[in-house]
Amino acid sequence: MSKTAAPETSVAGPLVGAQFEGAAAQSSQLPMAGPPEIAFAGRSNAGKSSAINALARQTRLAYASRTPGRTRQINFFALRNGGRAVDLPGYGYAAVPRAMKRQWQDFLWQYVTTRNTLVGLVVVIDARHGVKALDEDLLDGFIPSGRPVLILATKSDKLNIAARRDAVTSIRQSMLERYGDACANVGVVAFSATSRAGVEEADVTIAQWLPHA
Repeated sequence: MSKTAAPETSVAGPLVGAQFEGAAAQSSQLPMAGPPEIAFAGRSNAGKSSAINALARQTRLAYASRTPGRTRQINFFALRNGGRAVDLPGYGYAAVPRAMKRQWQDFLWQYVTTRNTLVGLVVVIDARHGVKALDEDLLDGFIPSGRPVLILATKSDKLNIAARRDAVTSIRQSMLERYGDACANVGVVAFSATSRAGVEEADVTIAQWLPHA
């Protein structure tokens, strides 16, 4: 007698069902403060758009520019529980004039450090390269607030098991060395948008930051 296959479990992560709400290229265009917001940040080419799409179980919710670092606006997505997911411009590379680059990087910094409805920050870091100075600059402005941070060590599928474990350990150690006890609210997850490794673990963490539907 053949066995009946067990039904697949559908995990309704907090970003599932997200819908594009609007974009802002300057402070005056930001939506009115209201729902709690979870922001996603990361260096250009770290895999931020792919991570957002994986968490949303979609393929084209967040778009990656064909030219790294050229996205200059903050994109807002409405979540089914009333919260918002926020896709911040990538930082660290841009083949544009320095003044223009500085303008939108300042906009990102202003949002992260002054937005009262920002309840948590997801920082996407390429597991193969670890924490860079610009990642630290961003975290320096956010971690002292006491709000939680989740670091997604992306592209972990490109590393073997031992290297993946070492990459996560290295990121955690760098957080401890730089922030000491202040990094108690910083989590690190080995993540891959390709293999879906770490997706459900990230779901659990992000869901804790948002009100229930």
